[in-house]
Amino acid sequence: MSTGGEPRDELEGTEQPFVSHLVELRDRLVRALIAVAVAFVALAVYPGPSGLYDLLAAPLVAHLPKGATLIATNVISPILVPLKITLMAAFMLALPVVLYQLWAFVAPGLYSHEKKMVLPLVVTSTVLFVVGVAFCYFLVIPGMSKFIQAFAPASITAAPDIEQYFGFVLTLFLVFGISFEVPVAVIVLVRIGFVTVEQLKTFRGYFIVAAFIIAAVVTPPDVISQLALAVPMCILYEAGIWAAQVFVKHTQAPDAEPADSSKT
Repeated sequence: MSTGGEPRDELEGTEQPFVSHLVELRDRLVRALIAVAVAFVALAVYPGPSGLYDLLAAPLVAHLPKGATLIATNVISPILVPLKITLMAAFMLALPVVLYQLWAFVAPGLYSHEKKMVLPLVVTSTVLFVVGVAFCYFLVIPGMSKFIQAFAPASITAAPDIEQYFGFVLTLFLVFGISFEVPVAVIVLVRIGFVTVEQLKTFRGYFIVAAFIIAAVVTPPDVISQLALAVPMCILYEAGIWAAQVFVKHTQAPDAEPADSSKT
């Protein structure tokens, strides 16, 4: 409170709200970490780190020559790699809780039309990422493994290192998970006014070329992996154009809508 003729400090009383936001952020992060920890413990009990590793390695092992297995060139790899896989699986299992904590933290500061935009995008991006990872696991890795073994010389016995395989698969999961976010990226770009739907339709040919170039760079040098990434990206681009038209229409701010649509 100001006394006499002294001007009032505009920042007076702002420390407490700032601290309360930090406390809330801390609490949200702690809850998210607890969710990941609970998922990690549950997965460690069943199916266990070894079981999860066998599940992750199954698409490759199924196409190895008879009697061939993966090897460990590092002393602690047989323990460390399964634990890393368990942690990765725990994070994906707890992802809905993590995203809910993020949403609960930012939602109070959003307008109603912004809430209509953010929540569907968070849910959609999560689903698309998981679909991309599943697509890679069930279709891309088995097809790539079969293709590589078909062209491998008979004198070579395949015995991949488990650490290299884990890093390779994790990279593919990230590549396909992020690539499947194309519709979300398209919607966001249209919603913020960076591009229009008509411009996206015009850029269609350029995007197709870019998709095949990206697939050639980030995937292994086999046709199956490259087509498996480029073709879905092109399809998702078209889906994003369609979704952007519907999404933007229903997430406009009230002052952005026509004042009186009944006028002629």
